[in-house]
Amino acid sequence: MTTLPPPGQAGLVRSLVRPGAYFDSITLMQLQRRLREMPGIEEAGAVMATAANKQLLAMAGLLDEAGAAAGPGDLVVAVRGADPDRLEAALGQVDILLRQRPGAWGTAGRPAEAAGFVPPGPEGEAPQVMVPGPGVRESTGPPPRTLRQAVALLPGANLALISVPGRFARWVAEEALDLGLHVFCFSDNVPLDDEVALKAQAARRGLLFMGPDCGTALVAGTGLGFANAVRPGPAGIVAASGTGLQEVACQLDRLGVGVRHAIGTGGRDLHEAVGGATFRAAVAALARDPGTRLIVALSKPPSPAVKQQVLEVLATCGKPVVVHFLGEPDQPCPTLAATARAAAAVAADDARTRDAAPQAAGGPAGSTGSPGAGRQAEIEAGELLARARRLASRLHPDQRRVWGLYGGGTLCYEGQGLVEHLAGPVASNAPLPGRAAYRPGEPVPPTHLLLDLGADEFTTGRLHPMLDAETRLRYLAMAARDPAVAVVLLDVVLGYGAHPDPAGELAPAIVDARATAAASGRHLVVVVALCGTSADPQGLAEQARRLEAAGAVVLPFHAEAALLAGCVAALAAGRTIDAAGLHRWLAPRGDAVLPATAGPDQTPPTGTTAGTRTARGDALPGNLLQGVVAVNIGVPLFAESLAQQQVPVVHVDWRPPAGGNPRLLEALRRLRS
Repeated sequence: MTTLPPPGQAGLVRSLVRPGAYFDSITLMQLQRRLREMPGIEEAGAVMATAANKQLLAMAGLLDEAGAAAGPGDLVVAVRGADPDRLEAALGQVDILLRQRPGAWGTAGRPAEAAGFVPPGPEGEAPQVMVPGPGVRESTGPPPRTLRQAVALLPGANLALISVPGRFARWVAEEALDLGLHVFCFSDNVPLDDEVALKAQAARRGLLFMGPDCGTALVAGTGLGFANAVRPGPAGIVAASGTGLQEVACQLDRLGVGVRHAIGTGGRDLHEAVGGATFRAAVAALARDPGTRLIVALSKPPSPAVKQQVLEVLATCGKPVVVHFLGEPDQPCPTLAATARAAAAVAADDARTRDAAPQAAGGPAGSTGSPGAGRQAEIEAGELLARARRLASRLHPDQRRVWGLYGGGTLCYEGQGLVEHLAGPVASNAPLPGRAAYRPGEPVPPTHLLLDLGADEFTTGRLHPMLDAETRLRYLAMAARDPAVAVVLLDVVLGYGAHPDPAGELAPAIVDARATAAASGRHLVVVVALCGTSADPQGLAEQARRLEAAGAVVLPFHAEAALLAGCVAALAAGRTIDAAGLHRWLAPRGDAVLPATAGPDQTPPTGTTAGTRTARGDALPGNLLQGVVAVNIGVPLFAESLAQQQVPVVHVDWRPPAGGNPRLLEALRRLRS
């Protein structure tokens, strides 16, 4: 059906709907971009028809009656242009384009080769053995279609990295566990009951299950999922929060402190039904690792009962611990920035005690409450307030709201608390407990709005915003047209697995957004929290330079960025802000560290072979700590990320069994079990 787009957008819309179709998100991204390149096509979209995705189609002027009527399990491909014949011709190429297997980014940015990625095999086939290791066989045949085939190609495989759609994650993860593989499960939209069952199965087999919806981990120097290139060192991190882990790891790196292991657990691990299964296992493993000298524990808001259990485990682990629970008031480390400073102070004290290497320049001195650390936070608070006053002075009187457009859920949580404290009520699709909830498609609320664009409702059938900026760009353009918006707050997270050039997509959109506001007599403030290290493949300094050249204010700590955004909005509304009120969010209190107490003996874990239980079931098996050998199922970029790190990896050219039919899939799963 051909229809007229929303007012202000020229052209006709033509779409096709494929009920129950499955294509991986990389393929859909490439299809969308290839369609846009065709003659006569002004805009194109290829998404699963969830409510959030249909809203994005509507924002792009691509939602017609057929697309609006599609269900969440249906694929919608839509094109817009002036010539109906060209629209029909473009849609006629869809099946051909879907069969092609282009490189990871193609026209999305730099070519795969230029980004340091390994290109596909012959005739566009997915890559196989990305980096040969000892005993790894080269193969010129077709890529493996199953986990079992991949494991046969890769002797010593000990980890499955799973990023298939959530409805298929249990099927794949159960097979991985049956094969004796530890699991890093990036997949979201996984039912809670499936998570409970998978973690119970992993525990029975003595295996570690990170996830689901686990964005990042660092194991034995290997970054999994979205992971930054941080220096090695004495800190161990356990986190039920993905970007929280990355933020703290990057801040530790900036403060001269390295990270030995960083274990992501998935954001629901401290849910009452899950019971902190992976969190407690990871803490026990780090407690027994002699190279881990301190532990940083992070979580999104936990279940009260599970929180208490986790605190008991931490209190008796035998090592100093720094804890941060997102959204909790009056805790010794009120932000992730303060948490990193507290951990860095512990590392510095430990280094002096052990006559280790001298403290890095610029690092914290003495204890968490030392004058040096406190003075630095005071300086930052004063500079933030002065900058906020300058920015607020340029706003139109009607501009009083903050829009936060986040890729990281943890950073979105932290931003809500800071903006609300300074500037008033906040709504979010992932609200802190007791805050207002916003659902995509609803009218924009008359409050500050902070969106987690990496949440399940935005990522069904499309890439995570750390890989594909399109969702964020749509909302950025929408914010620029809203006369009440004063500040747009963005997080940009670098590292392995993330987009090879986020500034390349964001910088032009920031220029356009500020120009849109300026055309209506308004000044739009864009604040970017840039999370990364100088060793990340995107180039930290160059990314910052290009974002600043586009007119963004770029800050290295997310807490600083959120505080600046909140200050600008508060000052625009006539509120009084003082530097002392900002300082308390940036520095840890003197009681921020749980002291080391008697705990388990800290001998290295007993080495094991894949699929066997360790000598102590709650410790990480030695074969994983000695190095990752991985099988990747899902997003090819994660295999390419491991290849960049010289990790042996095989990518599985996976397709859903039983054609993706949920009833047949469940019947097959029961037969297999």
